[in-house]
Amino acid sequence: MTNDILDLAARVGQALQAKNLLLATAESCTGGGISQAITEIAGSTSWFDCGFVAYSNSSKTELLDVPAALIAQMGAVSEEVAAAMAHGALANSNAHVALSTTGIAGPTGAVPGKPVGTVCFGWVKGDHAYTERLVFAGDRKAVREQTVVHALQGLLRFIE
Repeated sequence: MTNDILDLAARVGQALQAKNLLLATAESCTGGGISQAITEIAGSTSWFDCGFVAYSNSSKTELLDVPAALIAQMGAVSEEVAAAMAHGALANSNAHVALSTTGIAGPTGAVPGKPVGTVCFGWVKGDHAYTERLVFAGDRKAVREQTVVHALQGLLRFIE
């Protein structure tokens, strides 16, 4: 865990606390990396409710209520599934805001139109949702690290 990520997680915590918001995460390709960064911050219990690591498609459906038909139609790595994951994290927690990540960290897993490094993000607060799709360069570790950073930066923009 880099100092930059820890500093960013601390900034997220300050922003959430200032707005009295509780966060939940729904992670696939990051495998809990966002939750790990958050819980490295002392006092995060006051602004972090829980994290779901839903790596398989069935866990996305079972834990986060993502419709299996949506995954079949759009693919697990899609903005639609990222939004559904974030909505599911919100619905299955006490949080006020949620973020999600789903992607292809590599080195395998690419499909036509979705190369290695493709990551979809979702941020949800109430009925307001924002999604994004990016393609990161680098190896598996680099893709996952960039995903954690972007998810946290996006959350800061989303709640401000």
